[in-house]
Amino acid sequence: MQAVPAPSLTATDLACRRGDRVLFARLGITLGAGEAVQLVGANGIGKSSLIRILAGLARPYAGSVDRVGSLGLVDERLALDPAAPLGQALGFWARIDATDDAAQAETLGQLGLLRLLDVPVRYLSTGQKKRAALARLIGQGAAIWLLDEPLNGLDSAACALVERLATAHCAGGGLCVIASHQPFAIPGLRRLDMMDFAR
Repeated sequence: MQAVPAPSLTATDLACRRGDRVLFARLGITLGAGEAVQLVGANGIGKSSLIRILAGLARPYAGSVDRVGSLGLVDERLALDPAAPLGQALGFWARIDATDDAAQAETLGQLGLLRLLDVPVRYLSTGQKKRAALARLIGQGAAIWLLDEPLNGLDSAACALVERLATAHCAGGGLCVIASHQPFAIPGLRRLDMMDFAR
């Protein structure tokens, strides 16, 4: 069996333009297996735009992104059918991702979602939706995690859980890019201040 290459993510001389305004320019990131970086800066400085560029959902105004490994994204766009019960909505992705049933049940229990499986997604609170998005992310088995404001709407216990999940992901050879205005605790976490690249 051929070895799976270690994940990596490299952004070179990235620039992002919104309308007539360049939000940032000459931004670079290099991450390998086990590494994590937190994007910090004021609202509107381009953290979410950078996450979307890294995910391949938006084109940079300049520069390039190279990555090795599968990618998973958690942002404000919940990729779950709002009309479906949570269990059914997550089950749809579990079939696509070929997620092991026992592993999914363990994840749902860890995230406190087992009692919510019959609740339509649209009725979930902000924090519950965030935890549902994380359950889907874990089920993907993606090596590269892009997390845009992953702590929004979560209480302190849930925030600590997200930090533990990200820590375990990196310890297992994954990598994380986290855009957050809140403190985020992962051993060895680097910080990239978007203000350094603002224009």
